[in-house]
Amino acid sequence: MSDKAALRGQLLAARAALTGDDVSDAAEELARTALELDELADARTVAAYVSVGREPGTRALLETLRRRGIRVLLPVLLPDNDLDWGVYEGPERLAKATRGLLEPLGPRLGPDAVLRADAVLLPGLAVDEEGVRLGRGGGSYDRVLHRLARAGVVPELIVLLYANEVVTRIPKEPHDHPVHAVVTPEGVRRFEPPTSAV
Repeated sequence: MSDKAALRGQLLAARAALTGDDVSDAAEELARTALELDELADARTVAAYVSVGREPGTRALLETLRRRGIRVLLPVLLPDNDLDWGVYEGPERLAKATRGLLEPLGPRLGPDAVLRADAVLLPGLAVDEEGVRLGRGGGSYDRVLHRLARAGVVPELIVLLYANEVVTRIPKEPHDHPVHAVVTPEGVRRFEPPTSAV
C-alpha cells in the first residue's frame, strides 16, 4: 500500500467515526468561516461542489453564495472521470447521480466552464503545510487543476477540511498542484501562491 493510500485510509476512518452532530456543527462553522474570505466575497463566479456523507459540509455555503448573487458552478461527473459543470439554482434543483453525488439540473456548460471561476472550492481529504492537497484518488480534480494551469488561469484554490486533516506532509507527485488556502471550522490557513506544475 502506498503512503497516499494509507493516509487516505486513516482519514476516511476518522471521518466515518464522526457523528451526525459533529458533521452538522462543523458545516455551520465551516460556512461561517468561508463566507468571511475576501476571495469569496469578491468573486463573481465560484466553482464548488455538494458535500456528501461525512465530507465537510458545503450546502449552507452554496446557498449563501447563491443568495449573494454569486454564480455557483457545480460539477457533473463524466464517464471518463472528468468534470462538466452546471449552475447551482438551489437545493431543489439537485439530482442524485452516480456514486451518491448530487449534481445540478439544467444545461451543461462544458469542462472549460471552470476557467471562468474566480475561486474554486476543492474537495479533499487533507492538505499539508506546503498546500499540497490529497484527494480521493479518482483524478477528477487533478484534471480540473491541469486544465486551469494549461489555460494560464489562476483562480483562488481553496480546500474545505476538518482541522485534523491539515497534516505535516503529503507525498507530492508531479501532477499535484498546490492550493492557496485551506478552510476548516477553526479558521483559515493560507499558503504561498502556487506555481504552475504544467
